[in-house]
Amino acid sequence: MNILKELRTRFANVLGDFTDEPWTFAQMVMPSGDAKFGDFQANCAMPLAKHNGTNPRELAAKIVDRLNVTDICTPPEIAGPGFINLSLKDDWLQHQINLAANDSHLGVDLVAEPKNVVIDFSSPNVAKPMHVGHLRSSVIGDALQRVIKFLGHNVTTDNHIGDWGTQFGMIIYGYKHFVDQDLYKQNPVGELARLYRLVNQLSDYHTAQAELPKKEHDLQKAIADLQTQSATPDSDPKAQQKSLKKLQQAIEQSHDSIKSLKAKIQSVADDAELKSQAQEHPSIARLAREETAKLHAGDDINQQLWSTFLPQCLQALNTVYERLGITFDHTLGESFYNPYLADTVQELAEKGLAIESHGAKCVFIEGNAAPFIIQKADGAYTYATTDLATIRYRVNEFDADVILYIVDSRQAEHFKLLFQTAQQWGYTNVECHFISFGTVMGNDNKPFKTRSGDNVGLESLLAEAVSKAREIVAANDDAKTDAAGNVVPELDETTRDRIAEVVGIGGIKYADLHHNRESDYVFDWDKMLAKTGDTATYMQYAYARIYGIFRKGNIDLDALKNSQQPILLSEPAERALALKLCRFGESLESVASEFRPNLLTQYLYELANELTTFYGQCHVLNADDEAVKESRLRLILMAGNVIHCGLNLLGIAAVEKM
Repeated sequence: MNILKELRTRFANVLGDFTDEPWTFAQMVMPSGDAKFGDFQANCAMPLAKHNGTNPRELAAKIVDRLNVTDICTPPEIAGPGFINLSLKDDWLQHQINLAANDSHLGVDLVAEPKNVVIDFSSPNVAKPMHVGHLRSSVIGDALQRVIKFLGHNVTTDNHIGDWGTQFGMIIYGYKHFVDQDLYKQNPVGELARLYRLVNQLSDYHTAQAELPKKEHDLQKAIADLQTQSATPDSDPKAQQKSLKKLQQAIEQSHDSIKSLKAKIQSVADDAELKSQAQEHPSIARLAREETAKLHAGDDINQQLWSTFLPQCLQALNTVYERLGITFDHTLGESFYNPYLADTVQELAEKGLAIESHGAKCVFIEGNAAPFIIQKADGAYTYATTDLATIRYRVNEFDADVILYIVDSRQAEHFKLLFQTAQQWGYTNVECHFISFGTVMGNDNKPFKTRSGDNVGLESLLAEAVSKAREIVAANDDAKTDAAGNVVPELDETTRDRIAEVVGIGGIKYADLHHNRESDYVFDWDKMLAKTGDTATYMQYAYARIYGIFRKGNIDLDALKNSQQPILLSEPAERALALKLCRFGESLESVASEFRPNLLTQYLYELANELTTFYGQCHVLNADDEAVKESRLRLILMAGNVIHCGLNLLGIAAVEKM
């Protein structure tokens, strides 16, 4: 049972007597921040009293008089200006923890009305190795799909890979002109990635050369305007200051832009081979786009190259996904939707939504200055066209009620226009949600990159995490001693390797997931793999400690799991731990409704802390009598099951020995 949801429902039934928005005010029933105020606290009387022009304590008393919670709670208490404090009955809570302990679903309710939910996440461009920028979409999307599925919804996962866009034109051009066949034979994906970077670098060089004179001219003009305005008195000093500030900002931006352009030029000019290649290929950007157009038009050579490159690229991606423990129901890339694009544009045109503008076909959304371009003037389709065709396919083939897109926050404008266009197109019965996330930062508070300025490769990042975890696991094991003080490591090398994989990959994932997904975060190895604090390792140790107690006490786990001994809550620490365990479903429903995995990491961290407090106040193996001992063993077994399940829903493994 979701206790908080049940209490809010009962409050909503009463609050309808005082407001037209009872559920809004019922949301003000929250877990208590301090046990001395009970288990839950309702703060709705104060804002309702202000709204109704009455005394908040008097209104709180009227709410309590009408409130029916006698089966769950002791009599509610009114405190301060009108807080309503609620304490669960001990026998009721004890009944709930025993129900949950005997439930294979850990007391978590399944949704009454399951929905068909399609979750679009990860979605890398397959022509390039995955880098740290793909981490967030991959682990957030995987965690969300696991939680939503656990709650009973029908979930379809789709990795909408970029396998058809301009990056393949760049690779094809690079392959035709710059390929090193020996490197390609040794490492096809590595060579294709090099070709992509090379063509991109040469294209940037020519673009920078063309743009630099104009940028420098604009900078000089802005400086001159600033000098003129600064020297000219103005009748409105505030307006002048505002104008001068805008000019100063424009000058700073121009300086940054010029610095970036010069760096792109210099990176080629300082390398004799790159400079020679740039001179030999002055129109490389246009020619690469033409290779893309030829691929889309069905050119035999380009189609053959694409068909050769794609499986190799997919194999490299799957190697990373396998290590992350992430799978997909479908991997339908841009190429899959190519046959549907012409019909998509035609349908939008027939509905009067696609309008020609400067040769391109666009959808204009009211209130948005920029159009949503679905076909360029040269006839090429866009990401917008593909994404619209994708929505239609998911509704028709997957019967989608809800589609979640786990995408970088910088794509917000695109998805806003996509959803509005789909609505106007007629897809009004599907909910589309843009689940945005921030950037992984380095210690310099800039996007996390290598010393050379490249994005950090995800495969190498995972390998380094496991390597660092291996050192920690070995050091901890080598420090173990027996009662006589002799060093007695417990783990063989194979077990150390297995635990290092669990700790390293879990650390990477948890470090990402425990942040608010919309926030940027700084990647920090030491914090990520720490045994204390809000980390996966702390949670994994909490789980392993439970099984360490079982081993120490020679506990028959099969017998314990089948025990008829009820869990007893005679001590405050037992009660607090049981209450936390009974709120597991509450945390999962919050994750699913707000699309925030950090609400689950927060719950697990608080649970692990409650477990530590419990150990400090309640003996388990040395309990006063056998009934209490078995009760406490069953309670920590339940805690272990919840920690294991919670970590698994985050895509993180746990081991019984560390």
